[in-house]
Amino acid sequence: MEMHLIDIKDELAIASKLIVAAVLGALIGYDRERHGRDAGLRTYAAVCVGAALFTSIAGHLEDVAATSRIVANVVMGIGFLGAGIVYKDSGSGYSKGLTTAATVWCTAAIGVAVGLNMFVIATSSAFLVYFLISLHHRSWYVRWKQSIRQENNHTD
Repeated sequence: MEMHLIDIKDELAIASKLIVAAVLGALIGYDRERHGRDAGLRTYAAVCVGAALFTSIAGHLEDVAATSRIVANVVMGIGFLGAGIVYKDSGSGYSKGLTTAATVWCTAAIGVAVGLNMFVIATSSAFLVYFLISLHHRSWYVRWKQSIRQENNHTD
């Protein structure tokens, strides 16, 4: 595999992608940070920047197979990170960390999209993920969720 040096223009383009990735990742982490979660703004921004950086560098290899392998390894690496986030609370018997693991995984995908110049997809995905993780703070969602739980309790 032949390495190609990149010029300053390409490096500046990658640097701008990293800024976009940091902003999108921070947006997702903002809600988590605001509500005291362990993984917050810095974690989500770092995951998004890292995924964008790996993908942007891979894009300059001019080898589709290598780029695919790097993207696949980003997905796998984030999967391991997610596995470390999820745990079972012995007191309640419920699994904890599933939302964090899922949204960290989605944030990495957003970073990959930025790295591949898919800015509209990355931005719309970031806003969608933010909306999803902020649902449990919306009164209409809380009422809807409570009504479903009550229905399930009556049918048991």
